[in-house]
Amino acid sequence: MKLRTVMMFVLALGISGFAHAAGEIVIKFSHVVAPDTPKGQAAERFKLLAEQKTGGKVKVEIYPNSQLYKDREEIEALQSGAVQMLAPSMAKFGPMGAREFELFDLPFLFPNQEVLHRVMDGDVGKKLFAKLDTKGVTGLAFWDNGFKQMSSNKPMHTVADFSGLKMRIQSSKVLGAQMKALGANPQVMAFSEVYTALQQGVVDGTENPVSNFYTQKMNEVQKHMTMSNHGYLGYAVIVNKAFWEGLPADVRNALTQAMKEATAFERDIAQRDNDDALAKVIAAKTTTVYELTPAERIEWQKALLPVHKEFESVIGADLIQSVNNTADQVAKEQAASAKKK
Repeated sequence: MKLRTVMMFVLALGISGFAHAAGEIVIKFSHVVAPDTPKGQAAERFKLLAEQKTGGKVKVEIYPNSQLYKDREEIEALQSGAVQMLAPSMAKFGPMGAREFELFDLPFLFPNQEVLHRVMDGDVGKKLFAKLDTKGVTGLAFWDNGFKQMSSNKPMHTVADFSGLKMRIQSSKVLGAQMKALGANPQVMAFSEVYTALQQGVVDGTENPVSNFYTQKMNEVQKHMTMSNHGYLGYAVIVNKAFWEGLPADVRNALTQAMKEATAFERDIAQRDNDDALAKVIAAKTTTVYELTPAERIEWQKALLPVHKEFESVIGADLIQSVNNTADQVAKEQAASAKKK
């Protein structure tokens, strides 16, 4: 175990012991985005609900914008007990050995939110959270950010437009393969460093839901954004397993209910915030927003769908097929509903 990890662990034990001795349970909830993003707002809603439902037995401290830890550090901090709760993007679980979570990174896998939420809240979601048990982590909920759009300082209409571009990605082999399939050069980088890297030309572009793009002021340093909806960015709310299982049953039950309500709230506001952010990006007139034509979308899909096959053995063919089956079922239900109308 690294010295830094040991130090965080010892510190966490001290903090935890003091909190319980004082009759108050402290949950440090760290995340890397702005407070006004869907994740940031939902974290604050969870804090409110958790403190109310436990009658003040629990205090939730929110640390946004990488105040405590950057992307690459926060999982280690959770496992060591330096923080108790995170909501990292699904791409963070691959490097810690739970590659199945990279299912959510596959391009053009989820056609809409209905399919997405059924997958998250069904057997696939349960199977994924079960993969975390051996990592000292317990999964509580899946939160939305939204479907991702491409941005850079040059127009990106066709696949050829990506040739040679340095595109920032999260640490995910799937996302790396995605960018390579488009002809771009993937650059792994912490989210907190992206604005400066774009500003200084260290990278040419990136992919993000519009709410992240706008709240991080990327529209100030990106001239073009393509509404591609090519991928999805969501989060898994997780806690330190030992901490969670050590809570009194009544407190754990109250926190579970608080998380359920916070999750419903988060999903409601995620799409709204992305729509509002898009309107603000357009109004700012610093970034040209482009909608792919049907033919261009087909070209992108043709280039990117082979990534599914490439990672089938890593993610699990059964998980990918489960998503496809769910998509087919939802399509049938929607078609039947349209006929009735």
